[in-house]
Amino acid sequence: MSLIDRIIWQIEMRLHQPVSLESLADACAVSPYHMARSFRQVTGMSPMTYLRARRLSVAAIQMIGGDDDILHIALDAQYTSHAAFTRAFARYFGVPPQNIRKARSLDHVKLMEPLKMQQDMIVDVAAPEIRTRDAFRVIGLAAKTSFGNNSPIPPLWQALNSRLDEFDSDQVDAAYGVCCDADGNGNFRYVAGVAGRTNDAAPKNMEDVKVPAGRYAVFTHKGHIADFPKTVYTVWNKALPDAGLEPRPAPEFELYDQRFDVATGRGIVELWIPIK
Repeated sequence: MSLIDRIIWQIEMRLHQPVSLESLADACAVSPYHMARSFRQVTGMSPMTYLRARRLSVAAIQMIGGDDDILHIALDAQYTSHAAFTRAFARYFGVPPQNIRKARSLDHVKLMEPLKMQQDMIVDVAAPEIRTRDAFRVIGLAAKTSFGNNSPIPPLWQALNSRLDEFDSDQVDAAYGVCCDADGNGNFRYVAGVAGRTNDAAPKNMEDVKVPAGRYAVFTHKGHIADFPKTVYTVWNKALPDAGLEPRPAPEFELYDQRFDVATGRGIVELWIPIK
């Protein structure tokens, strides 16, 4: 069973029980970081956001299909009071629960159905190489984004390519795409840049990120860059768990060197995942 399928299964089993991010991750045999990172990439939301949406959706169905009082339904959905449940319900669906009970209809309510893994995103990925790398610094252009949303990233690379003459020639032999400063909701900073010397000043309007030393699982993507998201998806949701590897909360990065052709978008890209 894939990691995402495991997460969804564990959530469905715990809709009517107290759940924390840590206990859910423990049930899925991964760290909270790995779980949140993978789930946000696939669904665009955090595991706990999905859990709340599922609980409220089940509660809405209960209200039109039975005569349980709203407080009983609220407690079943793990809300401690009628008022807290009503606020959450109205915020999510746009109408208070009393309206749903009175109408006995969900025609104008969008429920969160149980999610399923996107099987068409799973591709063949070779087993990773385990490597150790010293700390290094990347200088380049940055943007705030989130796992599962790649739209801010291509413009960064286009802008960086137009400014490579601001670096020494030996610095542009390889480029790095670094995912850093990730939070528990799957938001992060992406830096597209080149290796920078320790004391180099960043060019105007550029940022830097320091990547610490450590162990990495290095996966190889071959082909067009347009298919790279499928490789990343597969790595986080299947290849890492299948290999029994546990990521650590540190920047992950893509390495583009002479094996990748910028003009055609084809070649080899290495994906470096920090592991324990």
